Amino acid sequence: MSIEIRNVSKRFGEFHALRDVSVDIKSGELIALLGPSGCGKTTLLRIIAGLETADAGSILFSGEDTTEVHVRERNVGFVFQHYALFRHMTVFENVAFGLRVKPRKERPSEMQIKQKVMELLKLVQLDWLADRFPAQLSGGQRQRIALARALAVEPKVLLLDEPFGALDAKVRKELRRWLRRLHDELHVTSIFVTHDQEEALEVADRVVLMNAGRIEQIGSPQEVWDHPASPFVYGFLGDVNLFHGRAHEGEVMLEGLQIEAPEHAGAQNAKARAYVRPHDFDVQRYSPGEGIDTEGRPRGIVVQLSRAIVVGPTARMELVPADDAGPGSDNIIEAQIPAQQFRDMGFREGETLVVTPRRARVFVEGG
Repeated sequence: MSIEIRNVSKRFGEFHALRDVSVDIKSGELIALLGPSGCGKTTLLRIIAGLETADAGSILFSGEDTTEVHVRERNVGFVFQHYALFRHMTVFENVAFGLRVKPRKERPSEMQIKQKVMELLKLVQLDWLADRFPAQLSGGQRQRIALARALAVEPKVLLLDEPFGALDAKVRKELRRWLRRLHDELHVTSIFVTHDQEEALEVADRVVLMNAGRIEQIGSPQEVWDHPASPFVYGFLGDVNLFHGRAHEGEVMLEGLQIEAPEHAGAQNAKARAYVRPHDFDVQRYSPGEGIDTEGRPRGIVVQLSRAIVVGPTARMELVPADDAGPGSDNIIEAQIPAQQFRDMGFREGETLVVTPRRARVFVEGG
């Protein structure tokens, strides 16, 4: 089932939860609504479900306006962060619940219910736990049962609100992979809400990035990572270093650094922000004259290595610009290089280095 969200707005008193939001979701797609707390993603999910009413705009399921259709008639399945399983029912009874409460003429026979529930429990790989109670399961198992229960009524749309938010990191990672595999088998149109960038980028076909009730960018995980549409998106997706400066006719002068930005050739002494990801820095030992180009302009930033964290394959370095080097400086540049390279170079804390961005994304005010 395809979903069209058209110009949806919602206020709670003076708070604008959603401001003129429009998204098209293709049938069988897995979409992530991603953004910080309070950005409107859960409100949008609840409006799609029919649990909340929009102040303006409409929701269409496969071309049909469902704005006024009651939640019971929308044929959506829900999975929430805190499982919402019935504690007094076994796993089997929890999954069967949605089928047993259907109107008499739509309700399957007990034999059909048993067959359907066992199929679903096999699908989520927990058929061996059918007679257990929720309290006897791990968090990850409970969440898979919640998903089986949501799928039992054969929803046309599956809505997941921070489905793995209450679980520890290792279990979250396992369930993310498992959800992606399950979706590839079932192809149910699915929308899940998360504030976890890694989760959205790993699981979704497309990511809808939201901020302050508006959509900042919609695209595949690769698109939003490689080509962030706004400073918010760049800053929200992964670690990033921010530099302030001015852009003039395709060149940007930042804090102790000059870089080319031909895409802003028309800028005339405009305020600029440059974003550099930690792994996009080249790091070298400093010697006088290092980091200066042939015309005497700075290409790199002279820094002091304040702290190095070498865990696994990556060395993370906290660097303080030489101008700021001193106790308590909070102007820190983060750089990452392979751990082996760090060892080979023999860098030591307190040493003076020079960092040069291999790649930077520049945003100009008004451009």
